[in-house]
Amino acid sequence: MAALVVAAMTLFTVDQRQYAIIFQLGEVKEVIREPGLAFKWPMIQNVRFFDKRILTLDTAEPERFLTAEKKPVLVDSYVKWRIHDVKQYYISVGGDETVAKTRLAQTVNSGLREEFGKRTVHDVVSGARDKIMADVQKKADADMRAIGVEIVDVRLKRVDYPIDVSESVYRRMETERKRVANELRSQGAAEAEKIRADADRQREVIVAEAYRDAQKTKGEGDARAASIYGQAFGQNAEFYSFYRSLEAYRGSFKNKSDVLVVEPNSDFFKYLKSPGKGGGK
Repeated sequence: MAALVVAAMTLFTVDQRQYAIIFQLGEVKEVIREPGLAFKWPMIQNVRFFDKRILTLDTAEPERFLTAEKKPVLVDSYVKWRIHDVKQYYISVGGDETVAKTRLAQTVNSGLREEFGKRTVHDVVSGARDKIMADVQKKADADMRAIGVEIVDVRLKRVDYPIDVSESVYRRMETERKRVANELRSQGAAEAEKIRADADRQREVIVAEAYRDAQKTKGEGDARAASIYGQAFGQNAEFYSFYRSLEAYRGSFKNKSDVLVVEPNSDFFKYLKSPGKGGGK
């Protein structure tokens, strides 16, 4: 039984998620970084454990920073960190995680304020966020190594305008979008008018050319028909005269209601009076 009590007072286990420091009379005697079973002298030595895992420092409220144009932005960020040198960590902050987080928050806040102060609103909202995070992480890591802490990552969760600034920005954006929309509509209307005018011009040209070609074809057809008629009727002038008289009769007596007043002995009726004599008197 006594052996078990002595073993309990002298042996302890270091978890794989922890560092352990053995103190002797208040001074650091040994640092244990690997998990397993370890030994300490009872009564004169004691052990403290420190978290080896990656920890998170998340801002409770967004921080207000000024950009290069002196415009305020609200920045919500978080930091991933861990104890790198547990002995230095204990010496610097007494192993108190709250003190370490305070130092860490001040360092990161200062770095972000400096980086935002060098950039425009457009850069911090979209264009340079990755660069800002990388620069702050690098600088904060270099500073925090002095207290035994490693900065694993710095992330910007959100970058917004304050409410009073957001309304002004949104109004300005809305005005700008309306201006661009009106400009595009004007350009579209002008382009549409240009297209319509060009289409009307092309239509006029096409119609004129079609009419010209039609008249040319019609004229050629009339000339060809006249030539054929001339050749046909030239072979018998009397028949031609008779045919023309028939055409005139057909045109004159087309309707029963038509009235024609001429002298009975007019040449118009010569073929009606003497159809068998070739129109002779």
